[in-house]
Amino acid sequence: MHCFAWSHYEYWRRLLPGQALLDRPGAFGENLSLDGIDEEHVCIGDHWRIGSALFTVTQGRQPCFKLNLRFGRADMALQVQDSLRAGWYLGVLEPGWVEAGDACELVARPHPGQTLARLLALIRDRETRSSVIEPVLALPLPPNWRRLFEQRLRTGQAEDWQRRLQEPHEAAQLPRQAP
Repeated sequence: MHCFAWSHYEYWRRLLPGQALLDRPGAFGENLSLDGIDEEHVCIGDHWRIGSALFTVTQGRQPCFKLNLRFGRADMALQVQDSLRAGWYLGVLEPGWVEAGDACELVARPHPGQTLARLLALIRDRETRSSVIEPVLALPLPPNWRRLFEQRLRTGQAEDWQRRLQEPHEAAQLPRQAP
């Protein structure tokens, strides 16, 4: 389940005035828009109770070219990645009911200090130093993030983002716009 901080909408409205998608939740493809919580205040592995369901934070979102198409901007996915306002994914630990207005209660934080903002910044900043990557590999990472950080540790290089951030056929169709 993809979560996105409702507070980020104000940032994007200032950056993209008149963008009608930003008038209501769901513009970034999220299943839940959460108020009062963002990537700076969510840690990997956190357990959150929302309504009667219990969730765990599995990873931050790595935006892809689909945001470019949705917003009609060739650089939207890159802007989301660079801003660290990308959202995060939850895995279900206990099924239950979630309704609009339900509170998000932090139940457990097994990895304090390992905020999604910090981990997303390591990806964005193309971090490859073993002294930084090795502790990250001790975290409960999903397979795709584990492969990403293992590859960086093994090769000393960051992955190519071209395919994820900008589909080749799309580049000719969407204009790059100044923020």
